[in-house]
Amino acid sequence: MADWDGRGLPPVAAARMARFAENTVRTSLLPVPGAVGVQAVGFDPVAEVLGCIVEHIGWSGFGGCGYYGGIGGFGTFGGPTVTSSGTGGFAGYRPYVDALYRGYDTALARMRTEAAAMGADGIVGVGLSMSDLGNGNREFVALGTAVRARSPHRPGQVFSTGLAGQDVAKLMQAGWVPASIVFGISVAVRHDDWGTRQQASWGAGNTEVTGYTELVNHVRADARHRFGARIGAIGADGAIVSSMGVEVWEIEPSENHRDHVAESTVFGTAIARFHAGRVAPTRTLTILPLRRL
Repeated sequence: MADWDGRGLPPVAAARMARFAENTVRTSLLPVPGAVGVQAVGFDPVAEVLGCIVEHIGWSGFGGCGYYGGIGGFGTFGGPTVTSSGTGGFAGYRPYVDALYRGYDTALARMRTEAAAMGADGIVGVGLSMSDLGNGNREFVALGTAVRARSPHRPGQVFSTGLAGQDVAKLMQAGWVPASIVFGISVAVRHDDWGTRQQASWGAGNTEVTGYTELVNHVRADARHRFGARIGAIGADGAIVSSMGVEVWEIEPSENHRDHVAESTVFGTAIARFHAGRVAPTRTLTILPLRRL
C-alpha cells in the first residue's frame, strides 16, 4: 500500500482481479427480473464490481457571496446569487464542488477498470453513494453488476448505467443503448439581505421569500446545465434522469452577516440511439416482476 500512487486500482482490488480467472464462483447484484432482462438482450452477468475513494474535503477557496461580490450588495434586495460555476473572483464553492466531482468520477473509473479487467462490456444497476466518515473525510462508492455481450459485435468501451436490468432490456429493444452514468453538481450562496430577512421573519405571514426562490432556482439550473454539458461531452443523444435533489443550509461568516447555501445534484444515464428510423427495430420487451395483488 505504501508504494501505491493512487492511480489505477487499489492493490487489494488489483489482487482480486488477478484471482478472478481462477475463481469459479460468480456473484451478481441483479434481482431475477434484472438478470432475465439483460440476458434477453444478449448480455450475461459476470460479477459485481466496485470502485471507491476516501477523500478529504475542506471548504478552502470560498470566494464570498453576493453581499461582497455584486453591485448593490448592501441594498434592500441587493447582491446576486453566486454559483460554483461562476466566473471571476467570486466563484462560491467551486473547490468543494470540484472535490465532489473528483470523488464520484474516481469511484466510477475504478469500477469500470474492474469491469474491463473481467472482460466485461458494461455495468448495470450501478448505485452511487457518499458517506461522511468524520473529520472532513468522505467515502465515494460505485457498485454494480458487470455484464458481457454474447455477440461478436462488442461495445468499444465499458458502458455504465444506473438503470435496472429489465429497464436496460426495454431501452435496447426500443433502439437505444446506455452509454455512461452522468451527473451535474452545483453549490450556490446568497446573502440574506434586508428584504430577505423581512420576508423570512416570523411576522411576515404566508409570503414568498424571493431571495430563497432565486437561490434554489439558480443552483438547480446550474446543476442541470452541468449535467447537460457532460451528456454533450461524451457525444450521447440524451439522458434518463434517475434523481434530482437540493439541500439548503445557512452559515454566518461574521457577526450580523448571514448567508444561505444550496447544493443541487442531478444523476442519470446518458443514452445513444443505434437506429436511424422512426420505428424501433423490435417491439419494446415487457418484463414485469410478479407482485401480490
